[in-house]
Amino acid sequence: MNSLINKLTGTGVAIITPFKKGGEVDFDSLAKLIDFIIDNGVEYIVSLGTTGETPTLSIKEQSEIVDFTAKKIDNRVPLVLGNGGNNTKEVIDHLADFNLDNITAILSSSPNYNKPSQEGIFQHYKAISEASPLPVILYNVPGRTGSNISAETTLRLANECKNIKGIKEASGNMIQCMHILKNMPEGFLFVSGDDHISLPLVACGSRGVISVIANSFPKDFSEMIRLCLKNDFEKAQKLHYKLLPAYDLLFIENNPAGIKTFLSELNLIEDVLRLPLVSLSASNKKKVKEFLNSFS
Repeated sequence: MNSLINKLTGTGVAIITPFKKGGEVDFDSLAKLIDFIIDNGVEYIVSLGTTGETPTLSIKEQSEIVDFTAKKIDNRVPLVLGNGGNNTKEVIDHLADFNLDNITAILSSSPNYNKPSQEGIFQHYKAISEASPLPVILYNVPGRTGSNISAETTLRLANECKNIKGIKEASGNMIQCMHILKNMPEGFLFVSGDDHISLPLVACGSRGVISVIANSFPKDFSEMIRLCLKNDFEKAQKLHYKLLPAYDLLFIENNPAGIKTFLSELNLIEDVLRLPLVSLSASNKKKVKEFLNSFS
């Protein structure tokens, strides 16, 4: 069996990057957040995803964050590194900027903005997989990239590229997801990229999720996923619907503004983002506070 299934089944957290009021990376808050999410039961952490505001981080900052995160985790849970982009050579070259000793896998988002064809997407990932010293997990998020990795392309990559070991699917297209789940090779890791539909995707065969909400609700959300994986959907549904209003609030304006408001209200971070992203509006911050006040 693919060792990634052994290591990355359950809930992964697309961890945010905390900033101080002056805009610099807040490593003290990052340390506190890492302990909070691990102590509350998540199975692994993903660093430098889109939720981490990676497009606004310098290469030096990215390297420092990964080194700090790996040291703080101290092998308590696996660490996955986000490394994607729309320049294939640059994505490959960027791997050399990181110490990969304590990294389990590379999560690489599909090229954004230049909207390659399905053949272009295939060749992009084929080149990355051949250059990467670590297993590669595809990341399909058409709402951000402007293009979709079709089920056919995902299955072609899974079958033809031996170092491509999984996919984070965030298309929101349940039919596409089911075609991948039905036809993917044995040992291929499929995880949801959408908190909202993680429960039904586990019912269809997903091995879990790389989550945003698990930054702020790691205990309840990771338990919900574990219950799903045990086929205890009756108990899992209760947690799912308990968290449903929070899923909506996460993306009411942009990600990670929603989750940063939650974390700020929980006194884990400062509510600071880097432009072009800004904090939630006052009216939506009020909704977050109201939800937290009613949550038990």
